[in-house]
Amino acid sequence: MADRVLRGSRLGAVSYETDRDTDLAPRRMAKYQTENGEVYEVPFADDAEIPGTWMCKNGQEGQLIDGPSVEVKKGKPPRTHWDMLLERRSLDDLEDLLKERMDILKKRRRAGA
Repeated sequence: MADRVLRGSRLGAVSYETDRDTDLAPRRMAKYQTENGEVYEVPFADDAEIPGTWMCKNGQEGQLIDGPSVEVKKGKPPRTHWDMLLERRSLDDLEDLLKERMDILKKRRRAGA
């Protein structure tokens, strides 16, 4: 008996359910195309809203074929540090601050030399 191996299946490894006598939910296929021309299909539920873009397996974003075009939302341009500084100070104030700091640096150099 020690020479024999007990054969069976591991728990959770195999499903014993079958697809017979089951009705799948109604679906519709949406076709997308990437910039490099690759076309792929994605299944969606029949009542689902189909998005205008979908990420492909190759990592590129595909546009929906034969569907509504994607609306491009206008976004605010990114604010730079200079833009935020100008919101707090005027150019005249900044020039005065620069002169003050330059005078302090010149005094330090003279004292150290």
